[in-house]
Amino acid sequence: MTKLLEVKNLEVSFQTYGGEVRAVRGVSFDINKGETLAIVGESGSGKSVTAQTIMKLIPMPPGKIKGGQILFNGEDIVPKKEKHMEKIRGKEMSMIFQDPMTSLNPTMKIGRQIMEGLIKHQNMSAAAAKERAVEMLRLVGIPMPERRVNQYPHEFSGGMRQRAMIAIALAANPQLLIADEPTTALDVTIQAQILDLMKDLQSKMDTSIIFITHDLGVVANVADRVVVMYAGQIVEMGTVDEIFYDPRHPYTWGLLASMPSLDSDDKSELAAIPGTPPDLTNPPKGDAFAARNPYAMAIDFEQEPPMFQISETHFAKTWLLHPDAPQVEPPEAVKKRMRKLASAFDEPRLVKEGK
Repeated sequence: MTKLLEVKNLEVSFQTYGGEVRAVRGVSFDINKGETLAIVGESGSGKSVTAQTIMKLIPMPPGKIKGGQILFNGEDIVPKKEKHMEKIRGKEMSMIFQDPMTSLNPTMKIGRQIMEGLIKHQNMSAAAAKERAVEMLRLVGIPMPERRVNQYPHEFSGGMRQRAMIAIALAANPQLLIADEPTTALDVTIQAQILDLMKDLQSKMDTSIIFITHDLGVVANVADRVVVMYAGQIVEMGTVDEIFYDPRHPYTWGLLASMPSLDSDDKSELAAIPGTPPDLTNPPKGDAFAARNPYAMAIDFEQEPPMFQISETHFAKTWLLHPDAPQVEPPEAVKKRMRKLASAFDEPRLVKEGK
């Protein structure tokens, strides 16, 4: 597979009154053309900062890329000036933000907002851009697009505004689409429609997608591979099957155990990860998750673990994978969740693969 994006040893910090916040600490991953990569983690894990840094949208200052590379089609964009990035954004890579009501311009018609990027990046005439805007609204499932193209954001429902955001992001056929929690503000029915829409559009346009979310239920439906972040670092990465059916990091176990179950027979209490994430103005010595990890060993408080390789595609940053570490099984709540996921997702996957 051809790599579209490679992030290597990315370091991002923010200067605040309380000191330097090390928001992203040595993050490395890649995404292939046509692939969907999900980045998951709780609030403050660094996933959104990582996504915005790829687009070079973090405010500088107070933000600063302190190290690493972001290779897009083999070219490092970290040293590129804003003028160069303006040519890439919208045309080569686009972003769907969490809340469309704050991302869309309330004073500008939806059609005009789609047309802006087409006129700038594709050198289209206004008439051709408007025709494309109508086509995009139709493509994302908005009814009566010829009329809707002349309406303002406040005239759209929440789900329709998110569809309009997707239309804006995909209008210029970008190679990379970054979706930063695009379904958080939507109810579950509309959320499912938006996710189905994104998968459908990806298959039609062969776009690579980085999907930022804290919802592992969403990940199971959309991702090919998963990156789990904690305290500004990647703690586990692998294919969606490896993360859901063979998780190795205690933090991933905690995320899986905290997923709510829709099974009426499941009377167990919802599990929670104890404690809070560390203060990244002064990152802890050793494993950042040690203080919240019920399986932590003495070495976790003294030395940061390396990234251990489990398979060709599966890696986890935990001392539990060291040959001398005690054998620890995932907690029963995680095993139960894995069995539920297997029964929920195995059959559709086998049908899809024609088995």
